[in-house]
Amino acid sequence: MKHYLYVAAALALGALPFSGCEELEAQHTEEEHEVHHTIVVTSPVVKEVTATTPYVCQIHSCRHIDIRALEGGYLEDIPVKEGQTVKKGDLMFKILGTIYQATLQSEIAEAKIAQIELTNSQKLFKQNMVSDQDVALAEAKLAKAQAQVDQAQAEYNFTSVTAPFDGIIDRLHEQQGSLIDEGAILTTLSDNSTMWVYFNVPEALYLEYQTQLTQGEQDLDLDLVLANGATFNQEGKIAAIEADFNPETGNIAFRADFPNPNRLLRHGQTGVVLIHRKLKGAVVIPQRATYEILDKRFIFLVDDDGKVHQHEIKVLHEMDDIYVIGGDISGDDKIVLEGVRQVRDGEEVEYEYVEPSEVLSHLKFEAE
Repeated sequence: MKHYLYVAAALALGALPFSGCEELEAQHTEEEHEVHHTIVVTSPVVKEVTATTPYVCQIHSCRHIDIRALEGGYLEDIPVKEGQTVKKGDLMFKILGTIYQATLQSEIAEAKIAQIELTNSQKLFKQNMVSDQDVALAEAKLAKAQAQVDQAQAEYNFTSVTAPFDGIIDRLHEQQGSLIDEGAILTTLSDNSTMWVYFNVPEALYLEYQTQLTQGEQDLDLDLVLANGATFNQEGKIAAIEADFNPETGNIAFRADFPNPNRLLRHGQTGVVLIHRKLKGAVVIPQRATYEILDKRFIFLVDDDGKVHQHEIKVLHEMDDIYVIGGDISGDDKIVLEGVRQVRDGEEVEYEYVEPSEVLSHLKFEAE
């Protein structure tokens, strides 16, 4: 800029011809071309890395059921509250059982009558006053009466709704004094001791997982990230895989089981499952050594003559500041790290080589 100010001043005073202005401008242009950035070159690293892939998930209780009334009637008592923890066998709802109790007592009386008739028939049979068929009919009548007693007892027992397992009570759908029908939903009970976490994975990961199992390798390492960004303090493991792929998405549902000793997780929560996989012999390059054209990603390779060549790469995994790539790139190749935007395909460059270990130890930049 100072050259142009000097020329302008000189022209204004008439001390410099116009041809002198052109000479100074050309000199300034040459000086600009002399300024250039140092090209830094490094090599890919072949190493074992841990790839982490996130999957959105749905969290379910291992047992989550509707508690229904097996008999209709008035709700006489509800000794539990919403959100309360109950043990197996605890009374949750009591239905007014006057009618059922009366029916039970009536059936018990009928059974006693049948028992008396059977006893009399057996005595008469010993005196040859009745046939053995009469005794058999009396036995059948008693058996029928006893069955009716058992049925009446079961119906009366159904007026007391107890917890089928340890769990947490959800919202109460009916209140004390309500007249309910047979089969009415009273509440929901959740067993949150173990949570079932469902997430969908693509076919490629499914095949990789099955191959890993057949080779006897360890199961996948799983973490669960909750809605607040915190990582759940229990490790999960793959427990089940659905039978069919979704033809629309090409995914299949996995189920991971997570212990829930403190009952932090509840049915219906969402989160993100992180799957950690160890990749042996992975080819790793810095992200900033790459550039993107449309939907493809490239690097510049440097040959033995110092010429750069554009090369397309396939990104297999993205982790922080590095890419795990596939293809024909190896640890013996040289790639442009600094100055990716200053070189052109086929151009011969002078460069400074930096060891890959040093580059990876200072990575804190994203791709260009």
